[in-house]
Amino acid sequence: MNEKEDITMDNVQALPLDGIRVLDLSTLLPRPLATLMLAEAGADVVKLERPGGDEMRSYVPKFGEASANYAVLNRGKRAYAADFKDPDQFESVLKLASETDVVLEQFRPGVMDRLGLGYEKIRSINPRVVYCSITGYGPSGINACRAGHDLNYLAETGLLSVVVDSDGKPPIPLAPMADIAGETYPALVNILLALRLRDRTGHGAHLHISMTHNLHTLMYGYFATHQASGRWPRPGVELLTGGSPRYPVYETADGRHVACAALEQKFWERLVDLVELDAQFHDDAGQEEAVIAALAERFAAEPAKHWQTVLTGEDVCAVIVATWDEGVNNGLVNVQAPERVSAPDGSSFSTLPSSIDPALREVGTTRPYPCLASVPTDGWPSQHEY
Repeated sequence: MNEKEDITMDNVQALPLDGIRVLDLSTLLPRPLATLMLAEAGADVVKLERPGGDEMRSYVPKFGEASANYAVLNRGKRAYAADFKDPDQFESVLKLASETDVVLEQFRPGVMDRLGLGYEKIRSINPRVVYCSITGYGPSGINACRAGHDLNYLAETGLLSVVVDSDGKPPIPLAPMADIAGETYPALVNILLALRLRDRTGHGAHLHISMTHNLHTLMYGYFATHQASGRWPRPGVELLTGGSPRYPVYETADGRHVACAALEQKFWERLVDLVELDAQFHDDAGQEEAVIAALAERFAAEPAKHWQTVLTGEDVCAVIVATWDEGVNNGLVNVQAPERVSAPDGSSFSTLPSSIDPALREVGTTRPYPCLASVPTDGWPSQHEY
């Protein structure tokens, strides 16, 4: 038995977050993704949803009673309907909060206080609680109570304007980057750090996660440029914004594309040779526009299959833009993870592959997504009673 096998659930060994209780008062994508990762690492997650359930339950395609999206994000949790304004249900929620280690909420600033479930109230009955408040624009300031979604946060920080098309239009982002990079991962990291600090001091904490402000991490290079030079990177001009022939996407003869990231000189020189450009282009400095045009002409002269043959096995950091099915066939998109999510009728499918190392989470298990039950009245429910 190797070291990793020693700490998997298959061998009834402890996971890092065994015994940690998480009360999740969130909906949709980024926050449930954070509590999913906590659950994968052993935490017991109870999700409280509005009467009728999380809106994501209604998405399509359906998988049993709820959507496939909901199933993937809430695998292994329990879910209960709770009306915070109903006195009896409020007392039940308060009881749960008194027995939890982590509360995660996503209401606009001040809402939880008005409901009687704000940090100070929960801390008064549970001094060790780690209370994580997630907002779009932070807990204070002129934007604090504004509504927003991923696209809005990317737009208002300037990130959406970094790369534009030939008409100067920003593209639709390829993924909900603000949701995941601005919220899921910062929330996860801060919760784990606060739990570690609580282990040392005995005190909980109130964490504030601002999706917009956490986008600083994604703009680190642009930020550094500004701080050192006083200017922001310009679309279509900088190394990574379309100004270099080494880092664009080129169209092929059959309408497909080559993603080129031959930044280092050794990669660039080899690419120039492979595509049969003039050797003078080994040094592209000062002639970027001419080199972009020459390379675009070369790639446009042959179909993707030709360039696949030319580039395969070469150390040039240039690849054909794959379809989803090609990504699966290449072994880079895993739709056959050993962990599965099941519906109430017992059907199941391989769930979203986890970014938690297998040594730190459940491996090869099938867990259901939660049906919506009435909020328990007698405190924290027994673990794994779905």
